[in-house]
Amino acid sequence: MTQTMSLVAPTSAASLGAALRRAERPNRLKALGLALPALFFLVVTFAAPIGVFLTTAVRNPEVRTVLPQTIAALKDWDGRSTPGEEVFAALAADLARAKDGNTAASLGKRLNYESAGMRSRIMSVVRQLGKFREGALAPQFAALDPAWASPDLWAIIKRNASPVTPYYLLTSVDFGQNPAGSIERVPDSQAVFLDILGRTLWIAGLVTVATLVLGFPTAYVISLAPARIAGFLLLLVLLPLWTSLLVRTTAWVVLLQTDGVINQALLALGLTTEKLQLMLTRFGTVTAMTHIQLPFTILPILSVMKSIPEGQMRAARSLGAPPHFAFWRVYAPQTLPGVAAGCLMTFILSLGYYITPALVGGPRDQMMSNFIATYINRDLNWGMAAALACLLLVMTLSIYFLFLRLFGAERIKLG
Repeated sequence: MTQTMSLVAPTSAASLGAALRRAERPNRLKALGLALPALFFLVVTFAAPIGVFLTTAVRNPEVRTVLPQTIAALKDWDGRSTPGEEVFAALAADLARAKDGNTAASLGKRLNYESAGMRSRIMSVVRQLGKFREGALAPQFAALDPAWASPDLWAIIKRNASPVTPYYLLTSVDFGQNPAGSIERVPDSQAVFLDILGRTLWIAGLVTVATLVLGFPTAYVISLAPARIAGFLLLLVLLPLWTSLLVRTTAWVVLLQTDGVINQALLALGLTTEKLQLMLTRFGTVTAMTHIQLPFTILPILSVMKSIPEGQMRAARSLGAPPHFAFWRVYAPQTLPGVAAGCLMTFILSLGYYITPALVGGPRDQMMSNFIATYINRDLNWGMAAALACLLLVMTLSIYFLFLRLFGAERIKLG
């Protein structure tokens, strides 16, 4: 009898679970149907454009499009000597067609990233094509620029015949390819991007620590205050969120400038005898970013603090625990989910700051986003901008998953 019951009970439980899932399926489908428009909107307007943009970090269409005959002629080249006459003839034919199609400049710009002076070399050939004499073309190319006889230059052209390239991604981490195709670290004089990444992480970390130091006691005071006072204090916390980021940053420009309010106050109080350089400094950048990010740290912490029963601290005190002991051993550990959420949100948002460092910070305070904007707006180098964006995205996702690993998704509370 016991054996019969042990065999039947699991089967009944499994069938009951399956029946319950079948009964809930229509409601799940309805919920999915309601969410589909929003999901479709996010995919079309957010995920897809970002995905297309990030693919430019590896796309390499210029050489394949502009120099098809040259690429075909280079297939059998040994890579160690100057190519044969057929390669120069193919290059001349491709550049003649590029001249008619106005594509030579884009080709020169792309190759110039890997070999300084390539744009001027290509444009020089394009201008002189009509003056080339019949006969051997290699000496005529070399007469315009001796670099055309260098195997290294042709190795770069042949390497870029591939539809994808690691150039942008390697450059974003201060690496590159030598003429033989091996990956090596770039010279220290050209290694800048890892320093920029470290600076970005450092500034974001400083802002996160500063907002936590200021935000935790502020959230604690609000959680203990009477309802009317707590509402007023919460309004003061939320007020900056209702103001444009550009306006708040501009306000800090007014406060931090040499003749600004802060310097005038310091002089009036006798705390300094001369005006301080607060603008275009790391201090100014971190201060302005801390003010802007403070609500994002306070609100998750405050949400968790309000959920902690007030009687716990009184119970700990009644059992003989000193106030500071009761706070750090009973109260503070329960706020960790809010602290983790606030710090995570502030750190990730700080990684992508652009306006505040651009207006308040100096040259040594510009973060990764400033360089991405420069490559897009000034240099029109979308591949390099996409590579830096990929690097920043990887760092952001790594930090996010690290937080999930340390605290768990169920313990991180945003509100």
